Amino acid sequence: MLPLLLLLMTVTMAACTHGAPTSDSGEQTSAATPVPAPPAWMDDLDRRYDGQLRAPGLETRTFSPEQWWEAAAPLLAKDRGFVVEAVGSSVEGRPLRHVHWGNGPTRVLLWSQMHGDESTASMALADLFRFLGEHPDHPVVARLRERTSLHFLPVMNPDGAARFQRRNAQGIDVNRDARALATPEARALKALRDRLEPEYGFNLHDQRPGYRVGDSDRGTAIALLAPPFDEDRGVNAVRARAIEVAAVIRIALEPRISGHIARWDDTFNPRAFGDLMTQWGTSTILIESGGIEGDPEKQALRRLNFLALTAALDAIADGSHAGMPHTLYTGLPENGRVFPDLLIRGGSIAAPGLAPVRADVLVNFEHSLAERGGTIADIGDLESTKARHTLDASDLFIVPMKAAPMPSPESRTPTGLAVGAPAYFHLSRDAAGSDIVWTLAGDVDPQRPRPD
Repeated sequence: MLPLLLLLMTVTMAACTHGAPTSDSGEQTSAATPVPAPPAWMDDLDRRYDGQLRAPGLETRTFSPEQWWEAAAPLLAKDRGFVVEAVGSSVEGRPLRHVHWGNGPTRVLLWSQMHGDESTASMALADLFRFLGEHPDHPVVARLRERTSLHFLPVMNPDGAARFQRRNAQGIDVNRDARALATPEARALKALRDRLEPEYGFNLHDQRPGYRVGDSDRGTAIALLAPPFDEDRGVNAVRARAIEVAAVIRIALEPRISGHIARWDDTFNPRAFGDLMTQWGTSTILIESGGIEGDPEKQALRRLNFLALTAALDAIADGSHAGMPHTLYTGLPENGRVFPDLLIRGGSIAAPGLAPVRADVLVNFEHSLAERGGTIADIGDLESTKARHTLDASDLFIVPMKAAPMPSPESRTPTGLAVGAPAYFHLSRDAAGSDIVWTLAGDVDPQRPRPD
């Protein structure tokens, strides 16, 4: 049975019609390519996920690297076919570990969390380890063991993960260090790739939940990319294999998140690992986990990652990705606009000693899905602005909280609200703030996410 959250999402979020997108060569492609049914075993795996496949100990997305390894280590026993080796250290000395499983000839390299605050796939890799180790007689596991050699570099930016920040301890974006190799984390990944020379690679990330699918208002749950190998964005044999595997992932996910799958922009980036991995001869697939409303810890997206990776790896193992229509990938709409998080529309800002002023307030959150760490993004006439969530504050006053953290001196205003300042205010029926109907104190109160 599909998770209730995903069922609700697919029922309540309507699909819309898109114009025909363009292919990598600029030619028009069809968005109407029939999507085949996924393998029959996927529904069974989905049903078994919660009780038999989901790795315990990773219920929230802000775990430390040590917590991740504590959860994963019991799954990586030698008698289950796993080999774990150290392949380097982070800037601050945290270990970088390579996990190997499988005896087959086709080498696959998967790496996760090179951005420390992008943890969804790391959780899914732990689920994959449990599947591989605890279910040796499953036909998919047997195929993978016999035909592939799977190599993992999980949580490869542990210093960033410890702070839950994008960059490493030196402030460098590891995913933009594939050319310079200035960071030990990037050097470890490059050295592992050069030693293994994998035929396939999976570059596993999270993207902002605000991304929309094409020109629609629908959020992107999963975005895919078969990265180019040069500025011309041509399709050689290496990239063609990646496109076919991306098509397999779409097939696997279509029944679960139809209308919420997109493509990343394929402009060539000479500093990025996905692009250079393809240039170096590894058919690389980027998977970006976006957002599903009501899934603040990305557990539903974790499940989708597990299913997508299992389907893709099985297609690599049995060769069934070969010949997949490229239009199953190129026919996906690109990631479109990025919606901000919360728009307070129709209210009036009321500050002591000043006349109330009609103004909308836009808020973005550091943790968008959980609505934590709110910052004011804009103030004023925002009538045409679209946001992930809109709160109607008509006939209400936006009253700054007296205990709000102070903005920097150069941005302070008499109203107590400023763009870039923490979002601390009440919604009140009166300008004095004595008849409060709702409060935002940086984080949305999960017990009262919106006014009654």
